Amino acid sequence: MDNMIQTAEAPAIEFVGVSKTYPTGTNALEDVNIRINNGEFVFIVGKSGAGKSTFMKLIMREEKANTGRITVNGFELTSMHRSQIPKLRRTMGIVFQDFRLIPTMNVFDNVAFAMRVVGASGREVRREVTRALAKVGLGDKARSMPLELSGGEQQRVGLARALVNSPKLVIADEPTGNVDPNMSYEIVSLLTEINRRGTTVLMVTHDHNLVRDFQQRVIMLQDGRIVADNPGGDDQ
Repeated sequence: MDNMIQTAEAPAIEFVGVSKTYPTGTNALEDVNIRINNGEFVFIVGKSGAGKSTFMKLIMREEKANTGRITVNGFELTSMHRSQIPKLRRTMGIVFQDFRLIPTMNVFDNVAFAMRVVGASGREVRREVTRALAKVGLGDKARSMPLELSGGEQQRVGLARALVNSPKLVIADEPTGNVDPNMSYEIVSLLTEINRRGTTVLMVTHDHNLVRDFQQRVIMLQDGRIVADNPGGDDQ
């Protein structure tokens, strides 16, 4: 494929001279250069309007950069044809702040949905959904409806859905924003365990206690620029 980077050394994510300006004139990102290697856990922090959402949208190819080059999981995004975007997204799992569960589907079917849309067999769906729910501690909730669950449990369903296709990269966009502090630590602990098994994890957060306590790499955005990149969660 023309837009695949054919090397074992390809990073999980690389931005080279990336800038993004919206049609409104808003300069969301300016000359961003970053390399995130396979298997890293990275917190993305910054105030509202710093460019975090744009950074994530570029990685998921929801937006295109105006200048620069972006590679994600071996895909070159800058010249990517629209037909390749679903293939890119199958290599990632996404966890949202607002859970985004389908209220009319039970827990099993919410998680299975991510597999069914890519054509997995019934046997694969049963095996992998059961495994994903066990991984997040919800093996006994498969037949429950989302509204019967606590906010923390709903977020764990979202995490199971993100994991069920064995992605190379998990993107967690403020995954603890709608849960209590104890559940926040539980969610990040689960992400840390997933990361230990080799999955790259990128997590956007405003929670500086989590950033401090989990001691991972921290990238700080401010006014569309990277102003700090601290390995191992060093103090900012």
